[in-house]
Amino acid sequence: MDARTALLAALAVLGTYSAWQRWESRPVHPLDGALAPDEPVQTDIERAAPVRHGRWLLTPRASYEITARILGREDYRFDRLADLVPEDLALGWGPMSDNHVLAAFDISQGARFYTWRPRGLLPIAREDVIVHSANTHVIPADARIGSELARLRVGQVVHLAGTLVDAVRDDGAWLRTSLARTDSGAGACEVMLVESVEVR
Repeated sequence: MDARTALLAALAVLGTYSAWQRWESRPVHPLDGALAPDEPVQTDIERAAPVRHGRWLLTPRASYEITARILGREDYRFDRLADLVPEDLALGWGPMSDNHVLAAFDISQGARFYTWRPRGLLPIAREDVIVHSANTHVIPADARIGSELARLRVGQVVHLAGTLVDAVRDDGAWLRTSLARTDSGAGACEVMLVESVEVR
């Protein structure tokens, strides 16, 4: 096989892989209405011992369950948290799981943040956007959970169960979870050790 043929074959494989990736990550557009109407359920944990997770020690802060629509997902491979948190999920519930409401926003993720921008007039109060959506740093509890998280797509409704944790790496890097739904900006992300994934 000459160099030109090899290059064309490699480009064909790359194109096929890119098309498959786009198909796998295509948005899901369910019916209108609040698809995930319930609030997350959180129960504080007192004095839990840290749990080893690779190079990290995870301190449980609260048990946590959430049923939400996936507003966005962003995979990370090379930042300082990637070995613990390979992806972030932007999650919405209540009014932020409704197609009619979401059509009024541009939603994006990057640098470990989730950002929303109205395309015109806000369809709901700003405070309702804040308390009904969140960027969640998801930590897979094991390889099976990691595989299930990797298959999630924008638009799906998913039920996640696990634990909100603070994390400290052996070299001193750290990550602290939010314990409130009313905060925004830096420090407002939930850090969730995910133990169960169910697409609804």
